[in-house]
Amino acid sequence: MIALESKLGSTLALAFLQAGDVQSSAEAQLPLFGRYSLGDPWMLVLAPLVLVAWLIAQRRAARPALAGSVPALAAGQLSYGSSWRQALRPLAALCELVALLGAVFALARPVAGSEETELRSEGVDIVLCIDRSSSMAFEDLAPGKSRLQVVKEVAGRFAERRMLGDSGTRDNVALVTFAHYPDLVCPDTLDANALLGFLDSVQMARPNSDEDGTAIGSGLARSVAALRESRSKSKLVVLLSDGETTRREIEPAEAARLARSEGVRVYTIMAGKYTYRDDPLRGIVPTEFSLDTSEMELLARETGGRFFRADDEAALEEVYAEIDRLERTEREEIRWVETYDLYPWFLAPALALFALAWASLWTLGRSAP
Repeated sequence: MIALESKLGSTLALAFLQAGDVQSSAEAQLPLFGRYSLGDPWMLVLAPLVLVAWLIAQRRAARPALAGSVPALAAGQLSYGSSWRQALRPLAALCELVALLGAVFALARPVAGSEETELRSEGVDIVLCIDRSSSMAFEDLAPGKSRLQVVKEVAGRFAERRMLGDSGTRDNVALVTFAHYPDLVCPDTLDANALLGFLDSVQMARPNSDEDGTAIGSGLARSVAALRESRSKSKLVVLLSDGETTRREIEPAEAARLARSEGVRVYTIMAGKYTYRDDPLRGIVPTEFSLDTSEMELLARETGGRFFRADDEAALEEVYAEIDRLERTEREEIRWVETYDLYPWFLAPALALFALAWASLWTLGRSAP
């Protein structure tokens, strides 16, 4: 028994020296209560063995003079006339047993679990493709605000929702503008502040200048090129214009084929309430003539997207909200449990109690009459 106790004590002492308040490599195997469990519950089989060995050792160590020993106490043979040393010996022996059982519990590796949950989603890479031709200066989407100003505000809120996770996902968003010529204003990014800053800086083309015009095909082609390096399974362009194509370096139909070949879905938006013409007497005046939307519809149809028409700010807000709903991605919930060792909190008191009990028994045993 002494050899067993010595070996067990040295092993546990070494484990205690190596243990720290760090994350455990053990997995929770046997739940106890709350977030507490055992990492090596099979070690509990040592408990009955320790108990049996302790009882045998106590029986062998019992002497008639020590009528106050634990075996004698169990047999109802306690002598009330014993000395105080004899009376304390059962308590010291009991402390020894508690210490050994505490050490066995420490070997069973109690751990505290901290459950974590992560929500992941496969994001969508998005390009906002916005017309900045001079006709975007008309104020028919909202009083006192140009078409471009309204579009920047509404598209900016859409981008912010997608980038910051309000839509259930965090998406990379890029910004392409076009008039006569397309321009990648902001590469794809998750930095909402950066994108909104670039969007706010977009200016309309000067009227009747070489940069003015509406090159829808060129704008889409540049947007598709911006998505070429994307590894996302879902790529889309939200293309907004207020007019028909007037610059045809790249035909819209050709751009649609390019987008389809690259796996890019295109949502097109025709924004504006009126068409405008130059009246010799009244200047630029609104008319009720409808624009030809066939090319914009073709872009959406050929790439698996949708065409929308917005004639005021509220309608435009609803269009972007609808695209937001259509492009939701499924969220994957991942759970894992981190565990932290608690055995030092049981091992240290067990070792201290065992040392105290052993010293007491040694002293009481030598001093007994």
